[in-house]
Amino acid sequence: MADEKDTAAVEAPKKSSKKMMIVIAAVLVVLGGGGAGAFFMLRGDSAEAAPKKGVVTAADNTITVNLADGHYLKLGFALQQTEAAAEAVDLSEAYELAIDEYTGVKVAELSTEEGRAKLKADLLAKLIKAYTVDGTKEVMDIYYTSFVTQ
Repeated sequence: MADEKDTAAVEAPKKSSKKMMIVIAAVLVVLGGGGAGAFFMLRGDSAEAAPKKGVVTAADNTITVNLADGHYLKLGFALQQTEAAAEAVDLSEAYELAIDEYTGVKVAELSTEEGRAKLKADLLAKLIKAYTVDGTKEVMDIYYTSFVTQ
């Protein structure tokens, strides 16, 4: 009789752990399927994520920007447009955004690759926003043709 009680006590947890494993597996399958479905539904159009390159519009002149502590930056650039842009964009707003982005920046920040990359990424984000018309991005990158600090 003592052996029967011990055997019954040992078997009971095995059954509940099997049930628990089945429940956990079922929950993971449901969550995984829901996650995959949400990913495919919400990911958007792949053409929107990677626009095709169009023409490159180069600025005719370089600009000079006042940096911090009496230094300056001489900057020239070109904009990589998307294929969606029917014609060359007007660079007036790009000049203004570049001046606003770099005015007052310290030379030490521009002398490191990380500092230049961060400022360029910030400027590019502003350019893309400024040159998006009716939900269509007309600019996708900026190339520096001149970058001199003193």
